[in-house]
Amino acid sequence: MTGDHQTLALLLFSVFVAITVAITTWVSRNRRGSAEEFYAGGRLFSPMENGFAIAGDYMSAASFLGICGLIALFGYDGLLYSVGFLVAWLVVLFLVAELVRNCGRFTLADVVAARMRERPVRIAVGTSSATVSVLYLVAQMVGAGTLVALLLGGESEAAQAWTVIGVGALMVVYVAWGGMRATTWIQIVKSVLLLGGTVALTVLVLTRFHGDFDRLLLTAAEHSGHGDAFLAPGLKYGGDWTARFDFISLGLALVLGTAGLPHILSRFYTVPTARAARRSVVWAIGLIGGFYLMTIVLGFGAAAIVGPETVRGSNAAGNTAVALLALDLGGGADSTGGTVLFAVVAAIAFATILAVVAGITLSASASVAHDLYASLRRRHTAPHGEAAVARGEVAAARGEVTVARGEAALVRGEVAVARGEAALVRGEAAVARVAAVGIGVVAIALGLLARDLNVAFLVGLAFAVAASANLPALLYSLFWRDFTTRGAVWAVYGGLIPAVVLVVLSPVVSGGPASLFPGVDFQYFPLQNPGLVSIPLGFVAGWLGTVTSAEVPDGAKYAETEVRSLTGAGAV
Repeated sequence: MTGDHQTLALLLFSVFVAITVAITTWVSRNRRGSAEEFYAGGRLFSPMENGFAIAGDYMSAASFLGICGLIALFGYDGLLYSVGFLVAWLVVLFLVAELVRNCGRFTLADVVAARMRERPVRIAVGTSSATVSVLYLVAQMVGAGTLVALLLGGESEAAQAWTVIGVGALMVVYVAWGGMRATTWIQIVKSVLLLGGTVALTVLVLTRFHGDFDRLLLTAAEHSGHGDAFLAPGLKYGGDWTARFDFISLGLALVLGTAGLPHILSRFYTVPTARAARRSVVWAIGLIGGFYLMTIVLGFGAAAIVGPETVRGSNAAGNTAVALLALDLGGGADSTGGTVLFAVVAAIAFATILAVVAGITLSASASVAHDLYASLRRRHTAPHGEAAVARGEVAAARGEVTVARGEAALVRGEVAVARGEAALVRGEAAVARVAAVGIGVVAIALGLLARDLNVAFLVGLAFAVAASANLPALLYSLFWRDFTTRGAVWAVYGGLIPAVVLVVLSPVVSGGPASLFPGVDFQYFPLQNPGLVSIPLGFVAGWLGTVTSAEVPDGAKYAETEVRSLTGAGAV
């Protein structure tokens, strides 16, 4: 697109950014400034609102851009992502949603550390959550760079780089100014826009084929260059044993990873009750399910109308398939209709990226502040207050003459503890905002490095790490009475470290033309997704750490946690 059409596209593309910044500014003027407000939005959202926000947080650039691109390039094998992302919500609904809401306060570590020694568990889970969040952010950055580069009329590396930097800056603004409340409303608006745009494109595709889905599939297969193999399993994950194991590994990561994603679990704290959390998930499943059904139509529609070769020529990973489809459905690159439809789809996709990026950044900064910073800070502040309490108890024990003095000292010690806790809470919000900046810088750097990879594939890596590190610790802490602190720490690191190491040693990083570093080769692990190995290792490490621990589990704490998780008694 050139000239007036490109100007119109850029103008429409910029509207959503202005709207979201306005929402953030408005919300930032009406917040109370407490930790609960920053992390959980005051717990004031209804199940329907939170359901739309969960859908907006979950339906990322991987879904809208990456999945459609994979289906357009690989046909049936691309459906694995749509099916895996949707089926994963059954695990969330039946195993974790209500229990997490009852047991936690702001982060995943609140649940895992509820009956353990807090400091080592919080540090481990906080580190894992930050790692997963950064990996997830990279996918969104890549999607944003690809989209805006296409909008500007070509595969300009400079355009991609500046877009990645701009998205990183915007996400810091959203989180630092608005916290969870602004992030939630951005996600709700984005969810409505995304579903509306997807419905419109799906109707246009089906109208092009007169509502005949069989004709759509046959045309897609014909234009794919693979014939009937395009509609059968094996085009991407068939052939040798490596591809088949990669298929299994990716499926495990997608189905189990959602239940360990920090930014998804944190959404359950924004509603007032556990019942509301469960109803939020039901709303989210309905919205997400409808969306993923439509991505199938859009993916095969891109193959049938645009053609895989055109899609691959625009972006080798297929990330531009939906945008090119919209351009064609609207009348082509030189038509006003094509320009408008393309710009609307681009704005929706960019809205998708911004909303998900804001949610992930907020979750990551909360993990850094509430888990890592708070754990380290308490190590230095808590002993002072505890010492003051101890001095008061000693003085009270000296005799009746000094009882009054002892009680006064005891009160002063308790006040010192309370002041220390209050200062810690105030400091957390400030640290969270600083952490958002640091996380943004890391995500920008990695996003620039990985800009040639498919965004759905990158999200698959984040899911694998979440399923390997976070999920074992979460499930063990909720359902295993004898689970210990060592077991929790080993479960996290026993899944996190192998997952990250295997990704570094995989074809994703080196050893091939599509790798991050194509000029070097330190590939020793043959699979692109580590889930098949790292997920079992996480569960085994948690079991092994528990059975070798000398710690005697506190049965009373487990009973209290069990009652709280199932009934909500004592939940915040």
